[in-house]
Amino acid sequence: MDRFLGEDFLLSTPAAKKLYHEYAAGMPIVDYHCHVSPKEIWENKGFENIAQEWLSGDHYKWRLMRANGVSEEYVTGNAPDREKFQKFAELLPKAIGNPMYHWCHLELKNYFGYQGTLSGETAQEVWDLCEKQLHQENLSVRGLIRQSNVAFIGTTDDPADSLEYHEKLQNDPSMKTLVAPSFRPDKALQLEKDGWRDYLRLLSEAAGVEITDLASLEEALRRRMDRFDACGCRASDHGLDRVCFVSMERSAVDAAVRKRLQGEELTETELWAVKTALLLFCAEEYTKRGWVMQIHYNCMRNPNSAMFRQVGPDTGFDCIGPHNGSEALKDLLNAMYEKGCQPRTVLYSLDGGDNTFLDALIGSFQDGRIPGKLQHGCAWWYNDTKQGITEHLVSLASVGLLGNFIGMLTDSRSFLSYARHEYFRRILCGLIGGWVESGECPNDIPMLGALVQDICYYNAARYFGLEGKL
Repeated sequence: MDRFLGEDFLLSTPAAKKLYHEYAAGMPIVDYHCHVSPKEIWENKGFENIAQEWLSGDHYKWRLMRANGVSEEYVTGNAPDREKFQKFAELLPKAIGNPMYHWCHLELKNYFGYQGTLSGETAQEVWDLCEKQLHQENLSVRGLIRQSNVAFIGTTDDPADSLEYHEKLQNDPSMKTLVAPSFRPDKALQLEKDGWRDYLRLLSEAAGVEITDLASLEEALRRRMDRFDACGCRASDHGLDRVCFVSMERSAVDAAVRKRLQGEELTETELWAVKTALLLFCAEEYTKRGWVMQIHYNCMRNPNSAMFRQVGPDTGFDCIGPHNGSEALKDLLNAMYEKGCQPRTVLYSLDGGDNTFLDALIGSFQDGRIPGKLQHGCAWWYNDTKQGITEHLVSLASVGLLGNFIGMLTDSRSFLSYARHEYFRRILCGLIGGWVESGECPNDIPMLGALVQDICYYNAARYFGLEGKL
């Protein structure tokens, strides 16, 4: 019987062990999509206790706590940190089979040297161990980044953000990890939201453009893209509840923007026509700048209206959406291709059932010039489990080219979450090692090791234009 989280965790064959230990484990991390704070990186924030690092803003943990009957006071409320941590520790033994069980113990092992298992009974032991070590430099924000071998961090930033901390990091010679903003213009495209016009006032002020119509909205976004570009931006990110495609004449789209700016409601057709036009505008601008366009879709936002009113958005209540959007996604990619404005594009569906569809679709729009120009983004959120990651990799290998894949990301607000890259790498090597064992691929370790290193690091470095910068 293997020891829990032993040296060969998730590695059951000789080839898997060799691939992971000799090729994957030491590769730097390109964390091209995450939600960590550039301010906290600049300030080199420290943490007083493990609850501050673990439970603040972590939707994964919050959902498990609620599922275990923990009241909101201990989740997003004002309960003492020690009590919040106790509630989480008590539920963790019930989370076997959930990736959170593995992630938590990998983080405790990698960063604090804890070899046991966390539970209600061991909570005080773990709390004391972490509290004793957290004051050390290697467990400050920059210390965690450094010891995790992170070469690049792509944060998620609103177009109206000042980017002041990115500018400071850019000019800080002591910061060896490259940190860059990613352009997330969701609020500018959410015309259906009550706060859209208020947001446009913020965007207008940040861009120095009075937004009165479609052209001025585009100009405001364009100016902010210029600002992001100056701060080293390599990618955008679009979170779409669902993908719809409606094509209308530019004059009709402009009329719809003006109508909404006056406070009038739009029809469904008008709404999606404006969103379509703005997505295509963004794709064209990203192409000019050499940026990557990321599209996350099939997420149902805030289904629990009572809890949305109580604790607001992005607090762990979003779920997999019911809208597949396959036809619309095809139409969107086709329009980009027709206009000659298809940037390197990463597509992520929150519905794991879309794996084969996405792998087949991206093959229809590869341009024959850039290897892996369109990517099926890694298994995320409800799919970043051992099973979900494996299914994603098998689908990609079966229908596309696994060797061009750009690998894992954290999609996290926690600086301990770099352990997720280890989790992914072990699963990847375990999968390929299994193919070697069954005779499905040759036992050519140097060849397979080079492929593994590409997936873990080199492909992403090339894809995001980081060669020579890291």
